[in-house]
Amino acid sequence: MTTDTKTKEPAKYEHAYRTILDRLKAGIYPVGGRMPTESELAEQFNVSRVTIRRALELLVMDGYVESRQGSGYRVLTLSLSSDTCMTSFTDAMLRAGRLPVSRLLSIDRLEPGDAGREELPDDMKDIPIIRVRRLRIVDDEPKMLVATYAGVPYLGDARPEDFPETGPNQSMLRILSNRFGLEWGAACEDVTPVLAGDEIARLFGVDPGTPILLQSCSAFDENGKTVFHEDVYRTGRVSFTLGRDGRSARFP
Repeated sequence: MTTDTKTKEPAKYEHAYRTILDRLKAGIYPVGGRMPTESELAEQFNVSRVTIRRALELLVMDGYVESRQGSGYRVLTLSLSSDTCMTSFTDAMLRAGRLPVSRLLSIDRLEPGDAGREELPDDMKDIPIIRVRRLRIVDDEPKMLVATYAGVPYLGDARPEDFPETGPNQSMLRILSNRFGLEWGAACEDVTPVLAGDEIARLFGVDPGTPILLQSCSAFDENGKTVFHEDVYRTGRVSFTLGRDGRSARFP
């Protein structure tokens, strides 16, 4: 007896949802910009407005877009996270109508015992590490010096062309996920006041010894292993919005 098994086709709204999400991540609908109307999308997908509305409602529930009465749907972010330090700075700036730029400073390999890795999580201290340092600039003003650390198996083949200077794909969260295949499920952070050293003072245009903030964040996989760590030196302040579902970052 032969059993005829058929692969179940995804519902039309699921297909629309996945296709729109792919377009979001490809930058076709930019962060902060308005989505096409329900009617326009329905025509593009050759489905009803009810079907498109259901797909868009899923994107709203997932946090990618928001619905505003009278003005349609607006793109919020391309990188979702439940943890504050995993909020995409790039998306926050684009959403606010500001111009973020990333200047790559260096890609270094650090061996166990090398300087510059003293404050890494314990499970990263005895393995070779790749450190990527970038200066984040907003509207031509230096805002953050970011050092991203991950094991050589993850970032061992990192090249300058992997780190765009402009556009939504400069987001480190997307680079780590899309280019290098890193996955994480939780994170922790510390925010500490520090004094600007000579290099940071030069990059930020402040006097050495000026108080700044160090925001350190570690991301973990489902087994609690550190996937990557970031140290973010920044001027200004870190603000949080508290809600029923936790907290989210607000960037100045």
